[in-house]
Amino acid sequence: MNTAVSQKAFEEAQSLIPGGVDSPVRAFKSVGGTPIFITEGKGAYLKDVDGNEYVDYVQSWGPLLFGHRDETIEAAVIEAVKHGLSFGAPTLSETELAKLVVNFFDSIDKIRFVSSGTEAVMSAIRMARGFTGRDDIVKFTGCYHGHSDALLVEAGSGAATFGNPSSPGVPADFTKHTLLAEYNNIESVKKCFADSDNIACVIIEPIAGNMGLVPADKEFLHELRTLCDAHGTLLIFDEVMSGFRASVNGAESLVGVVPDIVTLGKVIGGGMPVGAFGARAEIMNVLSPDGPVYQAGTLSGNPVAMAAGHAALTKLKQNARVIAVLNERANRLVNGMKDAAAKYGIAMQVDTRGSMFGFFFNENEVKNFKDATTSDAELFAKFHAGMLDEGYYFACSQYETGFISTAVTDVMIEDTIAASERVFKAITNG
Repeated sequence: MNTAVSQKAFEEAQSLIPGGVDSPVRAFKSVGGTPIFITEGKGAYLKDVDGNEYVDYVQSWGPLLFGHRDETIEAAVIEAVKHGLSFGAPTLSETELAKLVVNFFDSIDKIRFVSSGTEAVMSAIRMARGFTGRDDIVKFTGCYHGHSDALLVEAGSGAATFGNPSSPGVPADFTKHTLLAEYNNIESVKKCFADSDNIACVIIEPIAGNMGLVPADKEFLHELRTLCDAHGTLLIFDEVMSGFRASVNGAESLVGVVPDIVTLGKVIGGGMPVGAFGARAEIMNVLSPDGPVYQAGTLSGNPVAMAAGHAALTKLKQNARVIAVLNERANRLVNGMKDAAAKYGIAMQVDTRGSMFGFFFNENEVKNFKDATTSDAELFAKFHAGMLDEGYYFACSQYETGFISTAVTDVMIEDTIAASERVFKAITNG
């Protein structure tokens, strides 16, 4: 496949933009090669600057549940743009989208919109601290909650410890209140509570999508809920990625655990930049202007983003079975690839949650980030490059999740499986 124009574009971008990209994972560092520069998307397909087409299993990292340029969402955006791009003032569209989201989630009475998932999580944690009057937070190694300072933390030597910054530019003082626990390990969380009696909240991706797809065990989440209740600590479900992707009612409906606060993004923007956080009224009422916890944003509740999100969620509400249909296709995809890999002696671990899917080249089940790091990254890079040559666009890191959209047909699934078999054959013979 010829990607000469992408290569030239990347060289030019690197002279003007750090690393040539505006988000690090796009640089293909973990898989090698040159990132593909995209000119357009339509339905299930992407087209690059060289004219190559790819079946897209990234879907802008999740928000495009109905594929690229869905007619309903596109029409809503165009109509909104006709009335103005931004007002910095209240609009009816904010309330209408809020109604939709609140009706989907039992745990949410009120919601506030922001411009990104990072902003949603940062604000939710500030609200939790203000509500409880406590400073410490607990997060899990391998869960990504955006790039705010307090959450850019790597694990220490213990199972649970106060964290150290994992990025230069983040002062240690900013992370000294962040404790780390191991995903799916309740004993590590108990150690956090033993280390601190000042924990405001525990934040977790109930369906982790940033260490690959690694869902939390139901029993673990139930124990986590009990532990938080016993200590007067708020439980935050970060569903920026999984919200309306794994289920129309959030992870809480899948596992039977009701969080205190939920963060959302991706699908609720229909492809436009957006994030949100919501909770029961008692918690949300601490936010300014009702309460003392300050949070603001000029572009929060942007009318174009609200229109796109309203169109996407309305379409989902009218076709609630879509998640089950996409889950069936996702299962067929990953299990088909797993069978194809097995023909050539390659072990794969696969999983799905709704329209999300993930796979690891690993002999053993992956339950946490430590397990994920034992996967064969070199094999993943070869597989990624091979599938790209075949015309299939997968996430360019083994620690990212894949997504099925309604535009992906049964025929595309079967063709993808067949292509994966050709790639596995080439890898093992090569």
